[in-house]
Amino acid sequence: MLNGKKECPMTKSAYIHIPFCQHICHYCDFNKMFVKGQPVEEYLDALKMEMKLALEKYPTKKLSTIFVGGGTPTALDETQLEKLCLSIEEILPFDEMDVEYTFEANPGDLSDEKLQILYNHGVNRLSFGVQSFNEELLHKIGRTHKPKDVYESIEKAQKAGFTNISIDLIYGLPGQTLNDFKETLLDALALELPHYSGYSLIVEPKTVFYNLQQKGKLSLPPQETEAAMYELLMEQMDKKGLIQYEISNFAKPGFESKHNLTYWNNDQYFGFGAGAHGYIGNTRVANFGPLKKYMEPINQNELPFIDVHEVTLVEKMEEEMFLGLRKIDGVSIEGFCQKFDKSPIEIFEKPIYELKAKELIKVDKYFISLTHKGKLLGNEVFQAFIGVL
Repeated sequence: MLNGKKECPMTKSAYIHIPFCQHICHYCDFNKMFVKGQPVEEYLDALKMEMKLALEKYPTKKLSTIFVGGGTPTALDETQLEKLCLSIEEILPFDEMDVEYTFEANPGDLSDEKLQILYNHGVNRLSFGVQSFNEELLHKIGRTHKPKDVYESIEKAQKAGFTNISIDLIYGLPGQTLNDFKETLLDALALELPHYSGYSLIVEPKTVFYNLQQKGKLSLPPQETEAAMYELLMEQMDKKGLIQYEISNFAKPGFESKHNLTYWNNDQYFGFGAGAHGYIGNTRVANFGPLKKYMEPINQNELPFIDVHEVTLVEKMEEEMFLGLRKIDGVSIEGFCQKFDKSPIEIFEKPIYELKAKELIKVDKYFISLTHKGKLLGNEVFQAFIGVL
């Protein structure tokens, strides 16, 4: 530690949270609010100050990934978006030539001017929340875009110069059939993008879907249909030559999300913004969610942490396993040994033996990874490494 500063040269990534939305989706449990009537300018000022305070306290070398998520970052108007990009450029240390710089966007939200602002400020990756190409389903889950907006937005983004574009899809939606999902997959893959994410719906507390479920008014596909959707996802991506590098993510070689690999590699990252989480040094931190509570400490030149947790050695090892197993390559035995001076096979002997017996994981000389069956029962595998030491 130097003059109250903690050197964090290993912190190579930054997540920046913009909590504003034009509408609220029925499944979303992220920290978010309607943009109308919110103190957006004050929030952006506070965000800039938080980044400055954090970099003063935890100096780091060049960032290799920046990810701006939400909420909906593109819910900001052109002037606000420019202001945000200028703040990031001014405070965060990165080189436009070798950073992966992602903005999340909703189809239909990106004007030509917004796209130009992002491109001019070094953003080189866009991630669109598409979820489905079925218009009826989009309405049912609270999305306001239509399939035509997806095509128009991607075409505009490509014309603006963006080549690294990803879209998110969700399966297991209320009333969704296997055939519905197949049609969405075929529509998505016809775009021939370099990256796709496909997630199963998880009904989280404090969402519209959760409230409907509690009242018995949410009709979800049976588990076997959801499993068939996941099988179909993997099969169709493989047919298109897209490599599954994480249980929910597929990419052309070289287009894997470096930022998301930060999480799955259990590496360190800054979390900026209301409700954001970070992992700095040996500490996991969480920011206040409500805007007023988030901005108050920043106005006093203090970081807006609501929770600071020193990660124990046991927790680090557990995280290394259940995060690393999300990657298709799995957990590197040598990498684990380098971090912890012990083999994961020795430390987690019992769960590894039991999961191997169930044919959920495989172990070779170099890696511990999920089997095909293990991909379908991932949560069971991940849980097996928690609380066993």
